Amino acid sequence: MIPREEPLISVGILTDSKIKFELYGDFSVAGSKENFSGVFTAELKDDSIVCKSAHRRIESLNEIEFIPSDPVSESFLIRDVVIGKKFHWERKEKQRFIYSLSLVKDGKQIIAINRIPLERYLTSVISSEMNAKSSIELLKAQAVIARSWILTQIFRSKGLKDNNETLKTTVELKDELIKWYDREDHKLYDVCADDHCQRFQGVTKIISDSAYTAVEQTNGIVLLSSGNICDARYSKCCGGVTESFENVWETVKHPYLASVVDYKYAPENYNLDFSDEENSKQWITGVPTAYCNTSDDKILSHILVDYDKETKDFFRWTVEYSQVEISALIKEKSNIDFGEILDLVPVERGSSARLVKLKIIGTQKTLIVGKELEIRRILSSSHLYSSAFIVKKIGKQIPEKFILYGAGWGHGVGLCQIGAAVMAEKGFNFDEILLHYFSNSELKKIY
Repeated sequence: MIPREEPLISVGILTDSKIKFELYGDFSVAGSKENFSGVFTAELKDDSIVCKSAHRRIESLNEIEFIPSDPVSESFLIRDVVIGKKFHWERKEKQRFIYSLSLVKDGKQIIAINRIPLERYLTSVISSEMNAKSSIELLKAQAVIARSWILTQIFRSKGLKDNNETLKTTVELKDELIKWYDREDHKLYDVCADDHCQRFQGVTKIISDSAYTAVEQTNGIVLLSSGNICDARYSKCCGGVTESFENVWETVKHPYLASVVDYKYAPENYNLDFSDEENSKQWITGVPTAYCNTSDDKILSHILVDYDKETKDFFRWTVEYSQVEISALIKEKSNIDFGEILDLVPVERGSSARLVKLKIIGTQKTLIVGKELEIRRILSSSHLYSSAFIVKKIGKQIPEKFILYGAGWGHGVGLCQIGAAVMAEKGFNFDEILLHYFSNSELKKIY
């Protein structure tokens, strides 16, 4: 399904038992003749949503929507918005938004939802995912990807709802647990505002006219493959080779999300058949030429927002765990007592050397786990940078230490943001960048 005009979308900003927000301007509410402004709290009382300020109160059973008299010049601010949820940079921020604010009851909690036109949403996304002062060609490429991705998700969700279908994201066998994470848990809005979907931090992060220019100059342009909008994906750093979609999410092959080498030619002196562990070891411990292999602070400042800069070693990295640390960590994150950890054995790798399946061998339990995000989740208190790693054990029968040598940051599918930043710096246009990462695709303006 391809829209012929710009859609209005709904973005889940925050879910909590109490939400603190501020209305700047005159906001109306259906069923009330009054206008609302000022500082409010919203919480559930007797199973209804109750919004209160120092002098005002409004109540509704399921939803309250605040609509500004001018959707662009007036705004609302939400406090304690969680960003980077369950990642190592998790924190809370206050964020400002334009257009309408809906408060929707969800069980014992309330969801704050921003309803906003797609192109306005994209201006914030590209400023939240990367520095708003980035190269215009990089921002334009990110705008096209973000537009393509969200349209795909909206229509996919609608198809599932219309057909009364649910997404299956877990395969559980006797000695194997395979899980993947997409957006199966968003039912009351189109997308969330965090890394689980796309970073959307309102107008707070729009600090440059370049973001507006990038969205305006690509208005309505999407990636298409076989006449359908591409489910365009992206991550921070592929590590030199991008990953294939089916190795990260459901086992469906998308020709435009096949693996590509992140350079103008294949790396020399490396064999990219990662079914051979020796090839994986050479790749992960090596330093191949790749667009995303850069330490240029100027380029990295284009793609890394403040809290992303806390990560320095994204192309190749090392993590060490003692036996006590890794056994406790795996028990906590998997809710399974493996006992002491004897080995971490690669079972299956994808096109970028990312592990699709990993066998965890303990003194009390052995289990194969996957896919890549589940592996990263189990092996880190937040998230491991990627699942492209090899393991070195220190010690004999029961290892005293495990050292993980890894490559890349994120799932590695689709556009490599750091690689794209380097391409933009080298003079590539946004369409050249996109067609490098998304083979078997084309660009088209749909509205």
